[in-house]
Amino acid sequence: MLPEPVRVLAVDDVPENLLALEALLRDQGVELLQARSGIEALELLLVHDVALALLDVQMPGMDGFELAELMRGTERTRRVPIIFLTAVGTDERRRFRGYEAGAVDYLFKPVDPQVVRSKVEIFVELYRQRAELARQRDEHAAALARLTAHSDNSPLAIVEIDRDQRVVAWSQGAERLFGWRAAEVAGFRAARIKWISPDDDGDFAELMAAMIDGTTERATRTLKFCTAEGYTLDCECYCSALRDANGRLISINVQMLDVTERKRAEETQRLLVGELNHRVKNTLASVQAIAQQTLRHSSGPSDFAPTFLGRVQSLAKAHSLLSSATWQGASLRDLVTGQAAIGTFAPERLIASGPDIDLAPEPALHLALVLHELVTNAHKYGALSVPAGTVSLTWRVANNLLELDWIERGGPPPTAPSHRGFGTALIERSLKADGGGATATYDPAGIAWRLTLPWLGAAKTAPLAPSAPGTPGSPAGTGAGQGIKGLRLLIVEDEPLIALELTGLVEDAGAVVVGAASDPAAALRLIADLAIDGAVLDGNLHGEPVDGIADALAAAGVPFLFVSGYGRDHLPAGHVDAPLVGKPFDAKQLLGEIGAMCRQRQPSEQAT
Repeated sequence: MLPEPVRVLAVDDVPENLLALEALLRDQGVELLQARSGIEALELLLVHDVALALLDVQMPGMDGFELAELMRGTERTRRVPIIFLTAVGTDERRRFRGYEAGAVDYLFKPVDPQVVRSKVEIFVELYRQRAELARQRDEHAAALARLTAHSDNSPLAIVEIDRDQRVVAWSQGAERLFGWRAAEVAGFRAARIKWISPDDDGDFAELMAAMIDGTTERATRTLKFCTAEGYTLDCECYCSALRDANGRLISINVQMLDVTERKRAEETQRLLVGELNHRVKNTLASVQAIAQQTLRHSSGPSDFAPTFLGRVQSLAKAHSLLSSATWQGASLRDLVTGQAAIGTFAPERLIASGPDIDLAPEPALHLALVLHELVTNAHKYGALSVPAGTVSLTWRVANNLLELDWIERGGPPPTAPSHRGFGTALIERSLKADGGGATATYDPAGIAWRLTLPWLGAAKTAPLAPSAPGTPGSPAGTGAGQGIKGLRLLIVEDEPLIALELTGLVEDAGAVVVGAASDPAAALRLIADLAIDGAVLDGNLHGEPVDGIADALAAAGVPFLFVSGYGRDHLPAGHVDAPLVGKPFDAKQLLGEIGAMCRQRQPSEQAT
């Protein structure tokens, strides 16, 4: 693309001289503006930018000197180069006046064509260079303005640091993010203004040193920075080194994005996923325990299937109630109504009364299973086994206790059982795990249960009694745990069903459960008071960490393993190498891990 023609102004009152100049400059890429007087020249200069003015000195009216002085007095034309062309003799005074009027040269007619062309070519080239510089200046100014605007409005904090690690530039984004104004930090080191968090001060200094010496040209880091108000922010830092042609560092550009909220969200998500994983696996372990215990106490498949499905449906109904309340709690009245909803009894045969009570998630799940066991037993052996039988369930709150009375009337005369089955054990231990209790009274009029739970109280510890022996063919009877015979074990588990299953498994394998706890305080007391060969430890107890229990076991030299729905990343710090059996657990694996864990210790001889 050819460059645009450059305009040159020629002023002469003789038309032939103008024609001669036009012919002379035709091949120079020049557009010649012609004027026959000073007035015409001024009019053209108001409209056009010119690279050079060729002025005749001798003109009627306004001569060349006067025109030059007028051009120098106007901002628009004061920098236009002027060459005088004159036919007057070589009068030094006139020549001096010409230079005084602002001329850059003074040529005499007849002019040498080559000289004129050369001089015009020089000033045309200078004009083009000035125009190019002006264009580049405008482009750079526009680019700088855009960059500044983007920088000022950007969520990024942009900071430049020199080779001495001093702040040389501090954007408005940095002012907004960190609270210091540019004038307050310019020239200071980061450590001087306490900008870098002490946790990451060493990493930042190491990164800057690597970029200064050229080891690293670009880097991305996530570092902690402090604000003027003392808050700590997590920032993603995009660092790049700017060097001159000789490779010497000019500055380090650090662009920082505040990712504090994102990091918190990621941590929350990690915790939620871990908690969800734990709850799902804990529920599966509970179902596993229900299946195992139901199988232990069933006479055959026809007895096992309805009992097992009823217990699972009861657990599922309670979960649905908790889910509808975003796992904040469940209504006691809804738990009772839920038994009728899954078809365990006709609603008119149950008289339920009491205040509206909302239970915490864990007690709600346990009480749902308790109610299911009571209803099932009433159907099999009690008041609901005959058409005329009825059940009344009343509850009240007194002395920080929730008291429930289950009373059966109109059924066969009850007799106290000769041995405790799974249903009875489940009722008693489920409530004890929450700090409550269950007591049955048998008289000719019918069976009556008094159930208690702490009202808004913390869970209490309840030692687990031995389970009933396993039936032939059950998983615990396979001999997988022969290596743990005689061992004295501690069970720390907050879920009663799982605690029952763990107790049954290890006792069927020949071990002795010397204590069971469902909260940290009770576990610590048992560790201090009992002679223990090993421990089975849940990864979480009603939302409380088990770090203190693990530390106490380790300090006492008691080997232990975790049975948990959490992964290793949720285990207590310092104990990530302890054996971990995931929920729902495999009986053979669990017993094998206990045996391997305790193999280095002999069974305690302190037991009586």
